[in-house]
Amino acid sequence: MRKELIILLVLLSVSFAIGCAGQKGEAPNATATPATSVTPGTAGPEVITVSAAASLTEAFTNIKSQFEKENPGTSVNLNFASSGNLRRQIEGGAPVDVFASADEAQMNMLANESLIVNNSRKDFAQNSLVLIVPKNSALNITGVKDLADPKVKGIGVGNPDTVPVGNYTRTALTEAGLWSQLENKMVFAEDVKQVLTYVERGEVDAGFVYTSDTKTAEPGTIKIVTNVPVSISVKYPIAVISYSEHKEESQKFIDFVTGKEGQDILKKYGFVSQS
Repeated sequence: MRKELIILLVLLSVSFAIGCAGQKGEAPNATATPATSVTPGTAGPEVITVSAAASLTEAFTNIKSQFEKENPGTSVNLNFASSGNLRRQIEGGAPVDVFASADEAQMNMLANESLIVNNSRKDFAQNSLVLIVPKNSALNITGVKDLADPKVKGIGVGNPDTVPVGNYTRTALTEAGLWSQLENKMVFAEDVKQVLTYVERGEVDAGFVYTSDTKTAEPGTIKIVTNVPVSISVKYPIAVISYSEHKEESQKFIDFVTGKEGQDILKKYGFVSQS
């Protein structure tokens, strides 16, 4: 009887302790989730997305670094591809704040659809078209007419429907009376960097790229044959996208690109300054 009384008293004590814990809002065996501490004034930087032509990869990567140093409240997310594909992404509503194109045509299409802020648009650089071959090429290619030689099997060309360098190439070869004659030899690429890679690896006998791309080629892999005349000026326009939620920061980025620091960086990578 005494033993049973002791057990009963122990059970009553345990129940009382649990009840007290419950009154304090502390459920037994529950793991509390710590609250996130937010320190006033430490919000992250504004992030803007810049969609830029593939030929701008190295120059804009450098520009991004310098811009962020001088504008610590803004972070830049870079998106590189062919100008035509980037334009299609913007038409589809992709979250883009700034568009930098390798030709006027893609920017004009967006302007016609009211997808850019017209007074933000500026031409910020120029380039030129060149014919290149693998460094160890045994073919005697000295100009575009030599591409008609049966020994030339593959020619790297950007897809002229979406890649500005391809459109410039098509224009130049059409004006030279060679486009239809060479078309069956062409290996179309998704952007100019892919053309450069084809030539660097010796996967094609020749290719058409920009002068700026030759500056970024792997050392000892390519040889510049000649500049290729084309009636269309190879201009690069830049503009703020009309649906951007960061127009002020986007305009600051454009001002940096078109300013002295941005122009000096572009020159270093083989572009011709617009200032």
